Amino acid sequence: MYELTKGANVRLASLSENVGSVIVSLDWASSTGEGDADVSVLLLDLNGKVRSDGDFYFYNNPVAADGSVQLLGKAPSGNGNRDRISFDLTAIPGDVDRIVVAASRYDGGHFGELDDLQLTLSDGSGDDLLRFVIGDAGAVSAFIFGEFYRRGGEWKLRAVGQGYDAGLAGLATDFGVDIEDDAAAEEEAAAEDAAAEDTAAEDTAAEDPRDSAVSDAVADAVAAATAVGSVSQTVLAAVPPPRQSADGTEPKKPAPRPRTAKKKVTLPKTAKKTLAENESWKGARLFPVTALKSDRDRETRATSVLLSVMAQVPEFGRRLTAPFGAPAGRMETFAEVSLPHGDTPRRPDGVIRVERAGKLWTALLETKTNGNALKADQVQAYMDIAARRGYEAVITLSNDVALEGSPLVDVKTDGRRKHKVALRHLSWAEVAHQAQMLIRHEGVSNVAHAWLLQELLHYLQHESSGCHGFQNMGAAWVPVRNGIDDETLCHGDPRALEVVESWERLIRQVCLRLGGELGQKVLPAQRSKRGTDPGARRANLADQLCREGRLHAEVRIEGTPGLLAVVADLRTGRLRTCTEIPAPAQGYPLTWAKRLVRRLAEAPADLHVETLVEGAEGGPRGTLERLRREPGDMLPKGDARITGFRLSLFKGMGSGRGNAESGFIRSVDDAVHRFYATVVAHLDHPAPRRSPSEERVPTG
Repeated sequence: MYELTKGANVRLASLSENVGSVIVSLDWASSTGEGDADVSVLLLDLNGKVRSDGDFYFYNNPVAADGSVQLLGKAPSGNGNRDRISFDLTAIPGDVDRIVVAASRYDGGHFGELDDLQLTLSDGSGDDLLRFVIGDAGAVSAFIFGEFYRRGGEWKLRAVGQGYDAGLAGLATDFGVDIEDDAAAEEEAAAEDAAAEDTAAEDTAAEDPRDSAVSDAVADAVAAATAVGSVSQTVLAAVPPPRQSADGTEPKKPAPRPRTAKKKVTLPKTAKKTLAENESWKGARLFPVTALKSDRDRETRATSVLLSVMAQVPEFGRRLTAPFGAPAGRMETFAEVSLPHGDTPRRPDGVIRVERAGKLWTALLETKTNGNALKADQVQAYMDIAARRGYEAVITLSNDVALEGSPLVDVKTDGRRKHKVALRHLSWAEVAHQAQMLIRHEGVSNVAHAWLLQELLHYLQHESSGCHGFQNMGAAWVPVRNGIDDETLCHGDPRALEVVESWERLIRQVCLRLGGELGQKVLPAQRSKRGTDPGARRANLADQLCREGRLHAEVRIEGTPGLLAVVADLRTGRLRTCTEIPAPAQGYPLTWAKRLVRRLAEAPADLHVETLVEGAEGGPRGTLERLRREPGDMLPKGDARITGFRLSLFKGMGSGRGNAESGFIRSVDDAVHRFYATVVAHLDHPAPRRSPSEERVPTG
């Protein structure tokens, strides 16, 4: 892999022939596992400014209408996160001269607190091309990792690696984004939204519909960043100075543009009252499941349903294919295509084709439903066919969940072939998650698209579809559980490793389901050191399972004060869900205890509350039922310092390896959802952290 140093640049074409579509990954880690940042992208013209506010892409504006930029979201990586951005460089407008890739921190955090900062560039086939490793970033709240720029009709990448202590607000403003928010304009725009409902399509032809919506989103996003600390007047050389008029005065804010874009459509939270006479009347469905009799029927129906919705709902199709390197463009999908392969033609379950600027991107799709496993010989044949025909990818789709460093199928790649084919996996749980995020939280362009996604989601969730996600802990589950019960499970037993891998798959699926319901980022948290081999990490967990008889995982939920931990004790047959919240920075311990009890007014009476004491194994503890009467019982004796509180719920663990009502998988899913809904959702949001300059200095 090419190593790029600060200030250096490189031609993309010199690294790979497949750089029309690239993916930039920004990585960071934290010693506590809780440090995080938000990526942002700015498209700049020859003057170093955005052409409009719509050229600023961040978490409230993640996708370009033409598909040239798409923020793909975070994935856990060691003690931190990897945030990925997809660029279709062939679709970048000709008047864009530079593309700035940056990130910003919030709540007073700065990049100097993060470790292992780096930028990685991958080509359209998923191969890593270069890496830019960043040393000490300093106490800055925004950081420019790198920038793409045009030279001689080609794209180059420069490693910038410079901080910007004015935060997201300064970063956006100095690149020409209008972040001011006018309340009067907001009211006027709301009225215009209603009046323009019937004429929106005609208006949007004359003006970019994203601009006004993005302006408001940027204003909301930078409000918090501006409030958490003073904005420094120091601007590093890599960042252009603020805009000024010819006479040196600050420019006046332009008159607000009329809003012409329709608001995105999401489904109502409560369903309309049914006109059915009684519960036996079942509503007609676009995708019926009553005729499904065999696994083959389920695979054929599920593939056709999914591919047809992907082609008809551009937001959804793009969401699923962009992480695999597909460009933005016109998508067509096909089912049961026959392709020559030796003496016997092969029939992949589906084909996805995307056309962009006269070029085609093609992926073959192999689908499995229920508990059917992918077959290595089938996937190998499709990889060979794709390589010969110049296709870009083979996508496997099943209820299984892919793990880093543990491929679902092993295939051989002929290194002599110049054309490379990417092998990617998609879980049915991920498909359902993306549909949920669009129709319940982020919205789609029109009501018909929302209805199509709702019909797809109903089909996937139906008990007969066979598309329920990970639903079997595997053949090793019962022997391992019995071995722990009778203490005969030996250190190094390979079956323990199989159970650990199944446990990790289950936790990833629980995160997808909870995130889809909440509309928030929910990711597994790993405390292993960044760069640790995934196989070695799972082997250590398998050894720990043999010794202690427990499976342990942690989940990070956006906007919550701490990690949600899940512990499955196979010796006692109990599940424990818990979280630790830090003690407030100010106030009195008794006030903390009373406030916590009030916050937990709707929590179960059997919730265990434990006070965490500095330098001690544990402090006072009791059930919420008792502490509601006497909150003072939470306080330790003497002058012991309280560092936080641990909240825990216990429930029986399902014993079966499957997804039945009494199965282990269902019990874990229910336990996490119950703990979040009854406990975590009622806790205070994390308090903003103060920078050292904001700490009070005692006087006289």
